Amino acid sequence: MGKPQNITLKEAAGLIQDGQQITFGGFTIWRRPMAFVYELIRQGKRNLHLLEVNGGTHSEILIGAGCVSIWESCWSGHELYGKLGQMVADRHVNGGMIVEDYSHGHMVARILAGAYGLPFFPSAQSLGTDLLNPEFDSLGRAGLRDGSHPKIPRKKYEFAPDPFYDRGELLLLPAANPDWAIFYASQVGEEGTVRVNVQTYADAEVIKAADKVIVLAEEIVPESYLRLEPEKNIAAGYAINYLIKLPWAAHPTGSQGFYDVDADFIRTFYRASKSQETFDRWADEWIFDIPDHERYLQKLGIGRLENIRANPVLGYSTRQKRGTR
Repeated sequence: MGKPQNITLKEAAGLIQDGQQITFGGFTIWRRPMAFVYELIRQGKRNLHLLEVNGGTHSEILIGAGCVSIWESCWSGHELYGKLGQMVADRHVNGGMIVEDYSHGHMVARILAGAYGLPFFPSAQSLGTDLLNPEFDSLGRAGLRDGSHPKIPRKKYEFAPDPFYDRGELLLLPAANPDWAIFYASQVGEEGTVRVNVQTYADAEVIKAADKVIVLAEEIVPESYLRLEPEKNIAAGYAINYLIKLPWAAHPTGSQGFYDVDADFIRTFYRASKSQETFDRWADEWIFDIPDHERYLQKLGIGRLENIRANPVLGYSTRQKRGTR
């Protein structure tokens, strides 16, 4: 049984090759590996195939920077702080990116199939809807389902009769096995055990489905501590290839129990995403003019970070105004 290799953020981002299929852990604006996204952009990655259960602020930034040529998912946005995934919409409409649309349940099923080592996952979701209209098979229309792309299935879906109870038609969804999963965890053990203290979403399955896994850790803690409550651990060290200790790596998304979503930061980005010109100005200020994560934190400032730091007893910040846009 092995354990992950400790590397730097720059080294980890350098492992991602143009054209590879990647996915991310977390959910919308929670526990996204934002520092990694920024570094991918700084390194000028191109033609990435982003497949994910759902999008969020990380997707919008990566797509706006021109790093993604194919996006497979169900939704993108910033929850309370900006409902629409503006960059996804603009790139798709302008022909700069292929969008393959599935439902949320479909994407979870595809990740589950990949995690379980199955070629497909049966489902009854979305039968009779335009999600299953063959005219909306974007990868098929682009001629990319010819079998020459190892991460693109020959079909978007298939139908099959129920062989056991004759209850009608089933939907078969192809497995997803991305080249890389990039994951933010609040705590990781010295030997690589991954812990998420709150909602785990599809994170354990994302780790199992991917060929290789990079984890950004808020804290490195003793394995003996993690063994006290093993039910909170979602992956063993042998499932992780590379580990980066990087506090605040999920900012501006939140890390439950450690820091809240930086609402003002995401609101500002959402306004900037309304056009490519304003996005580019935002990216210059917050990505290209900043050489690394340490300088990023310096630019944010200790006051801003302390404002969103979670109360250790309550698990959230008591300084944040909530419930408004």
